[in-house]
Amino acid sequence: MNDRKDEEENRLSARAARYVRVGTNVGAVAARVAGQRLLGLGSDDASNAAALAAALGGLKGPIMKVAQLMATIPEALPAEYAQELSQLQSQAPPMGPAFVRRRMLAELGTDWAARFKSFDQQPAASASLGQVHRAIAHDGRALACKLQYPDMQSAVEADLNQLKVVFALHARMNPAVDTSEIIKEVSARLREELDYELEARHMALYALIFRDEPSIRVPEITADLSTKRLLTMTWLEGRKLLDYKPAPLEDRNAIAKAMFKAWWYPFSHYGVIHGDPHLGNYTIFEHAGTGNDTTGLGTPAGINLLDYGCIRTFPTKFVQGVIDLYNGLLHNKRELVVHAYETWGFAGLSNELIDVLSIWARFIYGPLLDDREREIADGTTPGQYGRKEAFTVHKQLKEKGPVRVPREFVFMDRAAIGLGGVFLHLGARLNWYKMFNETIEGFVLDEVAERQKEAFAIAGVPLPAA
Repeated sequence: MNDRKDEEENRLSARAARYVRVGTNVGAVAARVAGQRLLGLGSDDASNAAALAAALGGLKGPIMKVAQLMATIPEALPAEYAQELSQLQSQAPPMGPAFVRRRMLAELGTDWAARFKSFDQQPAASASLGQVHRAIAHDGRALACKLQYPDMQSAVEADLNQLKVVFALHARMNPAVDTSEIIKEVSARLREELDYELEARHMALYALIFRDEPSIRVPEITADLSTKRLLTMTWLEGRKLLDYKPAPLEDRNAIAKAMFKAWWYPFSHYGVIHGDPHLGNYTIFEHAGTGNDTTGLGTPAGINLLDYGCIRTFPTKFVQGVIDLYNGLLHNKRELVVHAYETWGFAGLSNELIDVLSIWARFIYGPLLDDREREIADGTTPGQYGRKEAFTVHKQLKEKGPVRVPREFVFMDRAAIGLGGVFLHLGARLNWYKMFNETIEGFVLDEVAERQKEAFAIAGVPLPAA
């Protein structure tokens, strides 16, 4: 018993020491920048960015997820910082079997092991907030048990405190963007990811939305084996998405179509998005009896949508704003574009700032405005997706800013960039214009509001604030 207590105390002490070290290192970078400003010296952004990335890289916890998010928003951080932070990996060391047993006991009680036919104490996957274990239910179903690491609430709060330092540092260096709303949004979403009961309700919502869609599978929750820190669901077998990079274009296009629907349909019909389109959050299931002797790949039948920790719900007027912005850009109706930005929450925009925002909007909407078959970004590699446009926006915001980025924009932008990156990895060639217009055909705001209200009530998801 004392050994267990010592191990847990050592683990908590190590976590505390790690945060102190990272906080000290981040503070040192801030002090360096402040000193450069005070002495009138030129700031070496590249050097400072590398130092900041090194400081955060020692943490490898929830803040890595935040850092990678920031790297996708033009001007949320300087370009040098975004490039360094985008290379960091969100990865935590897995818990060992002894610690897993104690965590399962804490969540399900002393008889936890007897509630499964079998439970693999070695993780099948690990991430920034928890790890996934395979298990078998007594009725024979294959299960995935998502178990949160201990003390993650304090870890997230510590990370958010460090993030505030990073934003303060940016404000001192390059105040083209007011990030006050960004920090609120990121903080709210990251705290939500700790609540597995909320994630279960979001999963139920997506199961309801796609109940009649054979190309998109959603895991089923096992409620009696789930808690606020343990999420038990059916295990969905599938191949990694990147396994299909050498597959025929027809197969890659089929996967891209399913992913497009998995993202745009819930948003346009229910006001909800999957806010983290990371490659690891999808696997591909295949038609039975298909297979290629050379590649070993079968014919893709659809996608398994696996992770619901980062779901963003929107008031339906925001959905209307997204569609208004699309139509304003498509038909060159500036007044509709301006109205859409105001609906999104941008305020006090000058004509110059409207033009700058529209550079980014035309990049995001570009494939949806182009009525032809094409790759999502012709001639662009996944690592460079949006980089040129972000640089242009960066330069002009420095001259014409600042602009306050509204909360609703943050994960909408993150998801769109992430989704585009996945399409680039697949090399899909589709008529995105046609797919989008088929998705929003017949859009009526009042009908979306009623549909959202009904589905959210069934799934137990709170309605977003108007």
